[in-house]
Amino acid sequence: MILAYKYKLRPNKAQSHQFDEWLNLLRMQYNYRVGERFRWYESTRCPIDSCSLISCSIAPIIEEPDYYWQKRDLLNTKKQFPEYGELHSQVLQDCIGRVKKAFDRYIKANKAGKRSGKPRFKGVGRYHSFTYTQMKQDCIKANWINLPKFGEVKIILHRPIPNGFKIKTAQIVKAADGYYVVLSLQDVTIPTISADIKLDNSVGIDMGLKDFLITSDGETFPIPQFARKSEKCKKYLSRAVSRKKKGSHRRRKAVKRLAKHHQKVARQRRDFFFKTSKNLLDKYDVIGHEDLNIKGLAKTRMGKSILDAGWGEFLSIVTCKAESAGKLAIAVNPYNTTQLCSNCGTHIPKTIADRWHSCHVCGLELDRDINAAINIKNIAVGRTVIKAQRVTEPIGGVAEKPALCA
Repeated sequence: MILAYKYKLRPNKAQSHQFDEWLNLLRMQYNYRVGERFRWYESTRCPIDSCSLISCSIAPIIEEPDYYWQKRDLLNTKKQFPEYGELHSQVLQDCIGRVKKAFDRYIKANKAGKRSGKPRFKGVGRYHSFTYTQMKQDCIKANWINLPKFGEVKIILHRPIPNGFKIKTAQIVKAADGYYVVLSLQDVTIPTISADIKLDNSVGIDMGLKDFLITSDGETFPIPQFARKSEKCKKYLSRAVSRKKKGSHRRRKAVKRLAKHHQKVARQRRDFFFKTSKNLLDKYDVIGHEDLNIKGLAKTRMGKSILDAGWGEFLSIVTCKAESAGKLAIAVNPYNTTQLCSNCGTHIPKTIADRWHSCHVCGLELDRDINAAINIKNIAVGRTVIKAQRVTEPIGGVAEKPALCA
């Protein structure tokens, strides 16, 4: 099991200046390697290197600058530019690895058949982190962390590293309020899942925009809407940035204030996610949730509210916390969880405006979100309800009572 622990760094002025120099050199190296790949694709669009009709030759095919080719070429880079010799070899190789990942996502399609956008060049200040792919296990002593090429850097160790965890990688991140180190930790002990899938210790949650989520027990968590509540402040800070001259010192200060605002909103949202997930995991052993297509929903008219709610980040936190606690977070198919009656399985058509579930067969009356949460819980624990014939009349219409079938 891999975990990530994030700590604040307190480098001195010399170390901060060195961090900035490394990030700038890595940014230029990233842009050069991206351009190198683009030039290769432009010059080798056609695999033919000669023409048999006329006695002439076409430009020879150049060797593709793939991941291993570019890693070997780092030796030439260090000879031509001695400043790159000051960088750690693992950090430089990780920069080449980022180029490879960007092009793999651009060229190769994922399981859904979609590809990412074309890799872009990094502007000044757009390269924010570098990674040590290997770290010593005793790199942290008291309130200091030993980083290769930097020496000892002061660290705020707000929580200790658990016993038995191995430090795999260390990523130095430049944020709006300073530098952080993200340690990737490996837990060699596999947590045993002690949760029994039963109705008593299980819960289904239905994500929404009226309430952040509602459980199958009827408990609601109000949606905080951190981004919407801070729009006025964001508008003021964005206007201040747009009115400053590009490249000026005042514009850099305004951009930093805007970045701190975004950082505060993200931290508020993340803190709410952790507290909500802890509240659920303290009460239940099995949590069922919908396997939502959040990227598709974010492209609709409700995209701004969905992105502000942050469903994807919350569900990933719940899954991670449940795994570390030996509990279960089960994603279920969201198809018809709102339309089916949680008591008898009758299909009751509803629109988004219909907020109340009323079944004509069994007489069940409750909120549509609670009905959906109960359906999610039943699917998560593997319980099936008696299915009835499909009712085509909307809520409020008169339908003949169908015969129930198992």
